[in-house]
Amino acid sequence: MDLGTQAQVLEISKKAEAKPVVLLGSPDPDSTELTAMTVMSGDPTYSGPLAGVQLELPVFHVLEDAIEVASDASVYEEHVGVMKEALDADGIRATMARLRQS
Repeated sequence: MDLGTQAQVLEISKKAEAKPVVLLGSPDPDSTELTAMTVMSGDPTYSGPLAGVQLELPVFHVLEDAIEVASDASVYEEHVGVMKEALDADGIRATMARLRQS
């Protein structure tokens, strides 16, 4: 997550009446973990506006079953279907599950 996006997430979370939900579309388990950790517990690289800022935002990845079930099937298939086949969907889901458990 670049520094500008971190600043936007911080600003939105400060202004929101309720905690915003973050929906990721990152392409692999490693980038998913880094981005999820950034919006949950602060920038682990300590280089951006979220360094040391624990927003504790709820985070989901577009490849998770909960998102697929909550989406219109035809729209999901059109926009995400190919990603499920091309990316490490199982690895991404496992990463998200592990992060929620910690």
